[in-house]
Amino acid sequence: MSSSTINLADYPAPSRWMEVSFAVVSLAFCSSYLVIGAQIDLRMEAGPGQIDARFWPALLGTIGLAVSVALLAIAIAKPLQSREDLERIRAGGLGRVFLTGLLTLGLVALWSTPVATIFGFRIEIFPIITALYMFVLLLLYGLRSRIGLIIYPLAVTAFIYVLFGMLLRIPL
Repeated sequence: MSSSTINLADYPAPSRWMEVSFAVVSLAFCSSYLVIGAQIDLRMEAGPGQIDARFWPALLGTIGLAVSVALLAIAIAKPLQSREDLERIRAGGLGRVFLTGLLTLGLVALWSTPVATIFGFRIEIFPIITALYMFVLLLLYGLRSRIGLIIYPLAVTAFIYVLFGMLLRIPL
């Protein structure tokens, strides 16, 4: 047997239950997103032809809902496909996903505190926690380059902060 021969035992088995479960979870998430997005308080109602704060959440939620319904229909109606494009779960993979979820929950919890006062100085929390969040995720998923671990989180955080916080004046 040559090294280029594909051995189907090396790949996960097809699973209708997993496909349907993913589609149902996606459907529930997008539905929740759409409902929560519709509850955004508006400072001022948009005039005809204008976009308000509910527009993008409504558009993204509707698209997500449509894709979720399509995924569910495909998962139920189509025959199972081979999963040669997927790799088996590697050691530590589920732990990294769990830690990513915990870190994300921590980021969301800390994000609700926009400013801290330390020794009389007003410090914005968002840039600090976002850069630390990305640094830890990059480290967790295997990036070991010191330059990458420092430059990438700082550059992305600065871009987000300048674009949304300063230029568009969206409260972070």
